[in-house]
Amino acid sequence: MVKLRDLDPSASPLDYYGSELRRLREAAGLSQPQLGSCVFVTASLIGQVETTRRVPTRDFSERVDAALGTDGVFSRLVGLVLRSQLPHWFQPFAEMEAKATYLSTYQAQLVYGLLQTEAYARAVLATGVPSRLDDLVAARMERQRILNREQPPLLLVILDEAVLHRSVGGAAVMREQLAHLLSVHERRWVGLQVLPYTAGEHAGMVGSFTSLRFDDEPEVVYTEDLISGHMTASQETIREGARRYANLQAAALSEEDSAELISRVMEERYGDHAGPAQRPMA
Repeated sequence: MVKLRDLDPSASPLDYYGSELRRLREAAGLSQPQLGSCVFVTASLIGQVETTRRVPTRDFSERVDAALGTDGVFSRLVGLVLRSQLPHWFQPFAEMEAKATYLSTYQAQLVYGLLQTEAYARAVLATGVPSRLDDLVAARMERQRILNREQPPLLLVILDEAVLHRSVGGAAVMREQLAHLLSVHERRWVGLQVLPYTAGEHAGMVGSFTSLRFDDEPEVVYTEDLISGHMTASQETIREGARRYANLQAAALSEEDSAELISRVMEERYGDHAGPAQRPMA
């Protein structure tokens, strides 16, 4: 068991969160059971968060702020905590993604993380057999908050048609995911295109990639391999990425035709009438 007196608030965002929760709870004159009662959780859960054995959620943080009158301290801190749960190699990209004003991405295998539903994300992340799946899912969902900001980034996404047909999590999960794509398609700061099978060979056959632009920092291009991610501000790479993305945009369906294709695949492949081959395996 982690002892409270052994916690180093500077060790990590999670350690700092736990130490602040304990400090401000005690300053308010509340025991763990009393605070737990106020925020509708057990005293044990309060203790687990204070000793870093449990990662707090955003909902928990908002309720703690309300109970302790801490003016959003924990609601602001939880974003850093959840981001720290991402794989170490991915955290630099997540930080840049959160600061970007323009993102363009081509995805050959999966729905882009910012557009994944929770169930789809859980199925994707579970393939890595992580020990803390719930924390990874919460961290991925936290990334998506940038799309709900008052001034969200412009997000342009091209999905290979294979992404629509690859059954991740089963038919129900895919139906929900494709319905979500149709809903975000209606946001004016999100552009979504599908690269159809009929495009044949194309500029994205080398794999998925993402370009990020900023107001006051150099543009970067991000790619991934089996176990790590790579960001570069090389002008040669940026020009090549821009060229390939422009070619992919030209080869992809229009946003309207893309939405029609997504809707058709959702109904024909994942609808209630879909045959046994489209239903999830037991």
